[in-house]
Amino acid sequence: MGNVVASVERDDPAKVAVRPQLQMQSLQDHNKKVLFVTSEITDLVKVGGLGDVSSALPRALGLRHDIRVLIPGYRDVMDSGNPIRIVGKVPGHAALPECRIGRMDLPDGLIIYVVICPELYEREGSPYGDAQGRDWPDNHIRFARLGLAAAEIAAGHAGISWSPQLVHAHDWPAALAPAYMAWRGQRTPSIFTIHNLTYQGLCDAECLSELGVPAEAFTPEGIEYYGKLSFMKAGIVYSTHLTTVSETYAREITTPELGCGLDGMLRSKAGSGLLTGITNGIDQSWEPGSDTHLIQGSTDLERDGKRVHSRYIEEKFALDQDIGPLFVVVSRLVHQKGLDLTQAVASSIVEAGGRIAVIGRGESLLESSMKELAASHPGRIGVHIGFNELDARRMFAGSDFLLMPSRFEPCGLSQMYAQRYGSLPIARRTGGLADTIEDGVTGFLFSKASAASYMEAIQRAINVYQHPELLNAMRRRAMVSPLYWQESVKPYDQLYQHLINEKVPRLLATDVGG
Repeated sequence: MGNVVASVERDDPAKVAVRPQLQMQSLQDHNKKVLFVTSEITDLVKVGGLGDVSSALPRALGLRHDIRVLIPGYRDVMDSGNPIRIVGKVPGHAALPECRIGRMDLPDGLIIYVVICPELYEREGSPYGDAQGRDWPDNHIRFARLGLAAAEIAAGHAGISWSPQLVHAHDWPAALAPAYMAWRGQRTPSIFTIHNLTYQGLCDAECLSELGVPAEAFTPEGIEYYGKLSFMKAGIVYSTHLTTVSETYAREITTPELGCGLDGMLRSKAGSGLLTGITNGIDQSWEPGSDTHLIQGSTDLERDGKRVHSRYIEEKFALDQDIGPLFVVVSRLVHQKGLDLTQAVASSIVEAGGRIAVIGRGESLLESSMKELAASHPGRIGVHIGFNELDARRMFAGSDFLLMPSRFEPCGLSQMYAQRYGSLPIARRTGGLADTIEDGVTGFLFSKASAASYMEAIQRAINVYQHPELLNAMRRRAMVSPLYWQESVKPYDQLYQHLINEKVPRLLATDVGG
């Protein structure tokens, strides 16, 4: 059962050992209680950018509110070394088994509630699938259990002496939280944040009875999506307010091109002032002067630090050591990320004197084709399948340019990490990339998802590389461009205040027009 060290019926202070003070928590009168529902958090388990946001955003908002996170009790969570105390339980429902609720206090005081259900979560693999990358066939049960646990906590039915004034659910795995709350007539307001509309959490209509979903909810106006049940659509329909992770993406998802068949419903939400785009920030660990992942004594990336880290990349990826520009790819290897475009221009980059280092994992065909690309350009292109934080950070620190030709990008974090570390992103003008990169100032943008458009931006970057004064000026501008979360959470704070005070949050600065 992992690190469960005590069993109590309630979160009773008399039965709890001394715990660290929640340093982020404000004592101001407007402090509100918010339950943050997510399927991953970088501190414990991470697959992508959702984990980073789920780690950094609650901490930044913790300066203003009492934020607590609810996450499934995966094996990595249960074996993280952080003590877990049982503080409640929730009953089964339909095919959803009963489960216990554990509490984990992280060293800085962030409180994590853990949905403990070994038969659903304690497995080898990722939060979403097995070691071969195949989705778990019972994901609809696993993440409905997460959503219903959140609804039970919000209703005060989980045996916990803390209940939220607002539930903030993130992406399709948490999307049934606002739906269960609505189906049960609960009045606690909810926010549903769309991190990537493409991944919708679909299951067959036969799953309705397994999940205990009311039959009347399975309509085109409800959770029905081309004959299937859509978790994503449930979050959109039943939450009090929708947000997504950049202003441009909030507009893009109301169009047929990027609306994934939900654009009509999203246009209606936007027209009612119920869809807000709030661009992500980055956490304060992304500070080159203090980042312990970087090579000790070489964190001044405006001077020798850039070259020291480029040497590390050259050795790690068996690249030739020369004075040509160094390009990196730090990405999931999936179609969305435009890796085929990078493959199409790779030979041109090499012919222009560049070298490319790639780190990431994803679709097996893309993994294989990237390895073949490296084999055909020894010393000029290096590829490592997998991911680790240390190499990723040193790649940002040592590279000249980040390649990020995404077909769409709800927000993106890598471009901001690269900017902070003096690597100029070359990216497609879409979603959060368009919102966070100033073309020719803090990076380079191109418009069409084509090799020709991409290569034009790359050539501009190479031209800048050949003029060191201009290159260094752009690096300096890029390094101060990204906002830390503490600076970018004001719209969330405003939205929380509006919803908890039962005011409709219309006309926020980043609302999408009809």
